[in-house]
Amino acid sequence: MKIKSAKFLISSPNLKLCPELNLPEFALLGRSNVGKSTFINTLCNQLKLAKTSNTPGKTRLINLFEITTDSKPFILADLPGYGYAKVSKSEQDSWQKNLEQYLLKRKLVSTIQFIDARHEIQKNDILMQEWLKFNNIPCLNILTKCDYISRNEVASKLAKIEKEFQNKALAFSSKNRIYVDGVLSHLSSLIG
Repeated sequence: MKIKSAKFLISSPNLKLCPELNLPEFALLGRSNVGKSTFINTLCNQLKLAKTSNTPGKTRLINLFEITTDSKPFILADLPGYGYAKVSKSEQDSWQKNLEQYLLKRKLVSTIQFIDARHEIQKNDILMQEWLKFNNIPCLNILTKCDYISRNEVASKLAKIEKEFQNKALAFSSKNRIYVDGVLSHLSSLIG
C-alpha cells in the first residue's frame, strides 16, 4: 500500500462531535509524547500534517486524518495521550471519559498502541492494554523511537511486547523510514 495523499479533517472534544466517515479507522493510543503525531507525519511523508511538540499533553482533542492510498482510504484518529499528570484532575477525568467513549462506541478496525523503545513498558501502557483486552478491542503495538536503540534491542523489545500483550508489534522510527513500508503493509492487511 502506498499513500497518495493525507489531510487533516477535524479536531473534536468528544465522540458526539466526530463525523461518521464510513471508512476503515485506526485509533492511535499512547502515553503523552510517545510519538503518535510524529508517526502520522512520517507515515504520510508530511512534516506538518499533525501538530507535534516536545511538551507532553499537547494533543487534547480527537484529531481525525483521512489517508488516501493506492488501494483503500482509511482514517487515523490521534487521541489525547494518557499518563500525563501536569493537567488538572478534572481535565484528566474528562480525557479518560472521552477516550473510553471513543474506543467503545466508534467502529474501529483496530487500535494502535504506541510504546517508547527507550523505556521499559510503563504501568499506564499495561493498564491500557488490560482495558482493551477486557473490552475485546483489537490492538496493534508500535514501538516508536527505534532509531535511539540498536537493531538487536529493537528485536528484543518487539518480542517482549508481543509476549506480554499477545499482539502483533512493529518497529517505527521517524528519523529513518525503513519501517514505514512494513507498517503500511500490516495496516493494509487489517483493512482487508
